[in-house]
Amino acid sequence: MAQNLMTPGVYIVEKNAFPGSVVEVATAIPAFIGYTEKASRNGKSLVNEPTRITSYADYLELFGGGFSPKFTLEDPKPGDRNLFSLSDGDKTITYKDDNLFYLYNSLRLFYSNGGGTCYIVSVGTYGGKEGLKIDKDQLLGTSKGEDGKLIEGGLAKLVKEQEPTMIVIPDAVALGADAYEIYKQAMAHCSKMQNRFAILDLFDGYNKREMDVDNVNFFRENIGSENLSYSASYYPWLNTNVVQKPEVSFKNFDDSVDLSAILPEEKAKNLVSTFPKTDDEFLAKLKADKPDISDEDAAAALPQYKSNKETNLHLGLMATSPTYSALLDELRAIMNLLPTAGAIAGIYTMVDNSRGVWKAPANVSLNNVVKPAVNITHDQQQDLNVNAVSGKSINAIRTFPGVGTLVWGGRTLDGNSLDWRYINVRRTIIMLEQSIKLALRGYVFEPNDANTWVTVKSMISNFLNEKWKQGALAGSSPEDAFDVQIGLGTTMTALDILEGRMLISVKLAIVRPAEFIVVTFEQQMQKS
Repeated sequence: MAQNLMTPGVYIVEKNAFPGSVVEVATAIPAFIGYTEKASRNGKSLVNEPTRITSYADYLELFGGGFSPKFTLEDPKPGDRNLFSLSDGDKTITYKDDNLFYLYNSLRLFYSNGGGTCYIVSVGTYGGKEGLKIDKDQLLGTSKGEDGKLIEGGLAKLVKEQEPTMIVIPDAVALGADAYEIYKQAMAHCSKMQNRFAILDLFDGYNKREMDVDNVNFFRENIGSENLSYSASYYPWLNTNVVQKPEVSFKNFDDSVDLSAILPEEKAKNLVSTFPKTDDEFLAKLKADKPDISDEDAAAALPQYKSNKETNLHLGLMATSPTYSALLDELRAIMNLLPTAGAIAGIYTMVDNSRGVWKAPANVSLNNVVKPAVNITHDQQQDLNVNAVSGKSINAIRTFPGVGTLVWGGRTLDGNSLDWRYINVRRTIIMLEQSIKLALRGYVFEPNDANTWVTVKSMISNFLNEKWKQGALAGSSPEDAFDVQIGLGTTMTALDILEGRMLISVKLAIVRPAEFIVVTFEQQMQKS
């Protein structure tokens, strides 16, 4: 009794009868790292500031839209994929240098596949620029300013954020082989934090129409062998439809592309050849259309006038040139070829919210996806899913007739580990660990005695019993599903207590997916 009883009277003492509770932490909050059109809130820069958003509208308000890339037409090289037949021969359509950004469209895939709350870490802005070079150090948060001081941002900035549970870096694939250095750091970050999971892309998963075994092997050789259980990778890339027709026009061609020379239709050639090329030409045409307009009014009206003329040209070319329409369709197809991580992060979120983190995020259809970039067969997936040499599993995305495009794999990169083979096992353990860890903070510096031990054991057992009822733990009874031990002579010695250590042992039977279902059929003799 803590009260000092000195004055006669009646005193009330309230005593807690129940132990504290463990609250399940969120499991589906990805952090997207990359480049955005803008990054500001109320005039304050959000560059390298992890920003929590809850909807696609929030992203547009704070970070703007996507980058409108430019493309070039070049003579094809052996193995080139994006070929287009013109009157002067086949041409390969390629992105202009420093015009390749994937964060925005990956975020659109994320929300179309069930995404919700997430974090955005903008490491740079491309708004108002013709291009921007993607910097590995900016993505990692190890770049230096003009004064030589380290600019903390990117992946490094997320060390101070406890809520994100997934790491997605869509723009890393534009770096080619350098992407793997970023992936290694991302896996190390997840292992250090112990509360998040990385979703990785093969950087060249779009190069060929058939499965590229060399590219898969290159990924396995360069991804390293540390912290593999904290990540998963998916193959191939996805042909999507997130980029719509109105988002593509003749303005997506580089200045080196002369449409009047490559379009065979005469009406289209005339439209292009008579179209103004510079702002001065637009201004002269505006004054010719409106002779009485003043110089000041003409300068103010020029942007809208130019936009209207560009729209008219685009519509005119669409009406008169099938070649132009086909070219734009090809550009849109290239822009819609996206890495998988954004869509997979949405799938994780959807499965977590509808079934629970303990359900494997597989055998789930993908939205806004036309088909995988490569059609993987049953036999080809064998080496992806189980590789005896490297032990690194890569999950396939496959199309099945009459069913659609499905995520057809649920393994971490540590695919040969019996402990951490499955994504849902790793992520369920992360959820349980972090939930119990946060609940135990309230008992730091509490008396390390039997009363506290009973309370702590009851609190953890109640939480795990609830998870067992929900289906996260395997076993016909709670005793089969988990075991919690704490106490002197059980988990602690007298020396542990003297040194201030409270040791708790928690054993869990996590549910594992039925990855292989085998049905045996055998004929038997007629019995009647």
